Amino acid sequence: MDKILILAIFCFRLIVTEAAVSVGGGIGVGVGGSGGGGGVWVGGGISTGPNTPPAGAPQVSKLNAAYIALQAWKSAITDDPNGILKTWVGLNVCAYKGVFCADSQDYMGRSTVQVVAAIDLNHADLQGVLVKQLSALTDLSLFHLNSNRFSGTVPESFKEFTSLTELDLSNNRFSGPFPITVLYIPNLKYLDLRFNSFSGPVPDDLFNKQLDAIFLNNNQFDSELPQNLGNSPASVINLANNKFCGNIPFSLGYVGSQVKEILFLNNQLTGCIPEGVGLWSDLQVLDVSSNSLMGHLPDSISCLSQIEVLNLANNKLSGELPDLVCELRSLLNLTVSSNFFSGFSQDCANLNIGFDFSYNCIPGKEMQRPQPDCSMIPGVGLSCLRIPAKPLICGELGIGAYQSTTPTPSP
Repeated sequence: MDKILILAIFCFRLIVTEAAVSVGGGIGVGVGGSGGGGGVWVGGGISTGPNTPPAGAPQVSKLNAAYIALQAWKSAITDDPNGILKTWVGLNVCAYKGVFCADSQDYMGRSTVQVVAAIDLNHADLQGVLVKQLSALTDLSLFHLNSNRFSGTVPESFKEFTSLTELDLSNNRFSGPFPITVLYIPNLKYLDLRFNSFSGPVPDDLFNKQLDAIFLNNNQFDSELPQNLGNSPASVINLANNKFCGNIPFSLGYVGSQVKEILFLNNQLTGCIPEGVGLWSDLQVLDVSSNSLMGHLPDSISCLSQIEVLNLANNKLSGELPDLVCELRSLLNLTVSSNFFSGFSQDCANLNIGFDFSYNCIPGKEMQRPQPDCSMIPGVGLSCLRIPAKPLICGELGIGAYQSTTPTPSP
């Protein structure tokens, strides 16, 4: 009789333990930064009392769905030099390295349950592909895969990430066209696709989406910049180191005052710098270097009262550098090297900041272009649309008067 009683107690404890594993959860500490990660989890067990969810409640199904999704992804990862996936065993997904769990209300709104809220595998050096099963993680709010070796494309099922706010796939080996599916993630605010091999055009709808940050730099995008680029509410737009061509859209002048950084460097942009840049009253960084921009600088650049870094180097800009540019009080670095500027005022000469004007056509200055180069200034017949008003009144640029930014030859 005693043996039977002991066996019954043992079986009861075993059942409770298994239930705790399949239902419990906690907070994962995963891989981030350049170092390793944790894998610590807190919490778990079976809740008791009046708010205990009935059998089959979403907590069990969501954690089981997460287990199935993560195991499917694990099978698609072919190299794991840091042994991250050695922790990806068992039903307790909240103990997996790089997987973070959080509390969420149950389906009746009465109590909290554990869900997978974030995946952070930055710098894990994993090699493999993404799988469609990951879309089962419907409570995921952060998905960070910076600095791995993932390749292929972004599954179309990612549009089912209804809670996702941050998607960071930077510094991997993804390729193919722009992943349209990310435009259908309803709550996405931060999109980072830089340092991959995406190619082709960038869809107009990207700049209609309510994103706070757009990082597309260091890919192979090769279209013209969408004309609705100015619709974006993002504070940072980085399109550097691609193959974008054509003119900078005039609509860019309509970008909201929240924009802080715009980087177009090292593309194949042509034409003029639009007058509308003067509307970016809070802009801190503007880098259009290493393109083929021509013509004179718009006077409205002097309205950039918060600008700290202004880089116009390696273009085909000409004329005199406007005095007002050199009077910008927040300016820390001004680079106009490798253009065709013909002079600047004493205000510019007295600048006590980083000021690189080398390899231009400025008489009497050292490290300038050879004279034969300066006799053939590119774009000399180019007529950029300019605001015919003096003195310039910042904030009243008369943008509505313009219909196009396409530069036309002078008569």
